[in-house]
Amino acid sequence: MLKVVIIGHAEMLANLIAGALDAKCDIVGVLRYETVKCNWLVNKVRDFILPTVDYSYIKSYQLNDIKVKSVNSEAFKKEILKLNPDVIIVGTWCERLKKEIINLPKIAFINAHPSLLPKYRGPNPYLEVIRHQETKSGITFHLMDENYDTGAILLQREVEVGKFDTSKELKEKIIRKTREAVCELLGNLEEDFIIPLVQNEEKATYYPHIKKDEVMIDFEKSADEISVQVRAFYPWYNCFFEYKNQFFTPDAYKTRVIIPEDDKFKDTPVGTVVYKCSKNREIQVLTGDRKIIQFCHVRLYGKIKRFFTRPYIKFFVNEN
Repeated sequence: MLKVVIIGHAEMLANLIAGALDAKCDIVGVLRYETVKCNWLVNKVRDFILPTVDYSYIKSYQLNDIKVKSVNSEAFKKEILKLNPDVIIVGTWCERLKKEIINLPKIAFINAHPSLLPKYRGPNPYLEVIRHQETKSGITFHLMDENYDTGAILLQREVEVGKFDTSKELKEKIIRKTREAVCELLGNLEEDFIIPLVQNEEKATYYPHIKKDEVMIDFEKSADEISVQVRAFYPWYNCFFEYKNQFFTPDAYKTRVIIPEDDKFKDTPVGTVVYKCSKNREIQVLTGDRKIIQFCHVRLYGKIKRFFTRPYIKFFVNEN
């Protein structure tokens, strides 16, 4: 029976735990992202009032909840040396690991990365997969090294990316796939039936953290690009567009592309509001490819302003 330590965050951590349990592994320790990020009192209150799914797994199966402030700390190193795991698996984490930590487990330190490596390395693979309009993504389990997402691949499983998926739906699909994939991976490791595959660097892509200006909508772009942008950034970031020095946030599920009849807006400037409806909080704007981007359920940006979205659209937004 493999001895496993699992490190991670929220639903990804919960599904890694579930998959390891399915594989009949001995989970000797779990380290949650919240333990590193927040102080012990905040965690204690949160776990009591609104326990997360990963914490519920830990309590239900009476797992060893490791209490350290960093995976690179001496405290973590001592804990791992005491637990002596065969495998450490990490999924969704906030720190770059030192080589001495990576070398601690007897068999391997493995990362669960939510893309089909070597494509979409980096911190925002869900977002970038949607933004680049891929039709497939998935989960990759690879050996850890000192670089980000570059280690040899142990196992990959694909998921389909739906035409109107946001990053939220893609994340949910991949996390569900993670449970069965990690179960298969651990079974293969126990049977010594796995050959690491070196990543093809010629096919590698890496995308860094999002910059603030990337959330702004540019109507010079095509309507399809804007629609994809809004879906890709949801649920982690709100996209914005500006109208008369006010900012609106669109709803990722209520954004559609409309192809106008004939040359109706042939001479209309890009960025013009061609239709509005205060009841539906709807604004339609002409885009750079002469199509229309339809935003329904928009909101004015601001905790107070958002409650005045309908009257603002009715009295201050002018359509062509």
